[in-house]
Amino acid sequence: MFISSAYAQTAAPPGGDMSSVLIGLAPYLLIFVVFYFLLIRPQQQARKRHTEMVANLKKGDVVVTTGGLIGKVKSVAEDELRVELAPNVDVRVVRGTVAEVRSKSEPAPANDSKP
Repeated sequence: MFISSAYAQTAAPPGGDMSSVLIGLAPYLLIFVVFYFLLIRPQQQARKRHTEMVANLKKGDVVVTTGGLIGKVKSVAEDELRVELAPNVDVRVVRGTVAEVRSKSEPAPANDSKP
């Protein structure tokens, strides 16, 4: 008489149905999607832009290093640059430490006039 009806009901099978499993995983999937679009994807895009910028460096570009040094690229090697910081002051810099290209050098104009 004092026993509630909840004790009289049978329990659900331990496996449950597929919809309850999906409902239980939904918050985790939502968190992963939010992290992907807010953290992972922008970081991948920034890394790609930086890699392209470093690959396109050429003589005459004004660059800023991650250390804050500003200089003009004097020569480009496979994995390092020679950057002029001041007259007669050249330093060797690893390509990956270039944080920004301030001004791109203009390509030499093509000489289309024929004598």
